[in-house]
Amino acid sequence: MPETITKSKVVVTSEWGAGHLENTGVRFVEVDVNTRSYDSGHIPGAIGWNWKTELQDQLRRTIASKEDFETLLSKSGISNDTTIILYGDNNNWFAAWAYWLLKYYGHDDVRILDGGRKKWETENRELTTETTIVEPAEYKIGVIHEEYRAFRDDVAETLGSQAHGLVDVRSPDEFTGKILAPPGLDELSQRAGHIPGAKNIPWSKAVNDDGTFKSKEELKALYEAEGITPDKDIISYCRIGERSAHSWFVLKELLDFPNVRNYDGSWTEWGNLIDAPIER
Repeated sequence: MPETITKSKVVVTSEWGAGHLENTGVRFVEVDVNTRSYDSGHIPGAIGWNWKTELQDQLRRTIASKEDFETLLSKSGISNDTTIILYGDNNNWFAAWAYWLLKYYGHDDVRILDGGRKKWETENRELTTETTIVEPAEYKIGVIHEEYRAFRDDVAETLGSQAHGLVDVRSPDEFTGKILAPPGLDELSQRAGHIPGAKNIPWSKAVNDDGTFKSKEELKALYEAEGITPDKDIISYCRIGERSAHSWFVLKELLDFPNVRNYDGSWTEWGNLIDAPIER
């Protein structure tokens, strides 16, 4: 029988979530691809984060600064010892990105609601359109885990290395250069294709039909089949870094790979670099 994921420190079930809605030490946070989804109905007591305006810098192309992220957490009623439960649409795309960002900035107790909005709605669990009012808290970022993030120079150094594993988590059509991006998404690159040596393991292969994560046994087999093993330094990438954060979560938190980084510049950076090597 496949080994199930029971790591309550990183994943919680919808049943667990429903039983902790009144827990003052727990804060539910919704992060969606469609930033209007939260307003259409959310888990009671949950707050919503806008990935476009709150989780990234509004001037430079980078993640939210330490100071801005501290401000966001504080106004969200989150302190350093709060248990944060993240969920969202598209099988937790941007919930996983927010998870990666929280871990990068050193938050200890953050978990993903397995199945996200999809499973919660399928089970006909309670949703509300009432605005969630929270008491502001004080949040201070201490240690920053820079080892969780990769930049373009880091990726360039891995090319041709047998000690590294580069995982392109986009769709096969994006990987082969047939399309630049999924339909309807407008962050584009000048060139199509993939980084040389990358293995195409779409993020979607890590989840079941109901949006929950596959068993640890299935996930291990999925990556090992492509030579992605825990003895290597792994870098995941996609188009803008959110789908690769989902795969980073699977590799780092569910499979316990010791060295995994998310290249959030991803294809919209690499595909726009002058003279960067590309394969199709």
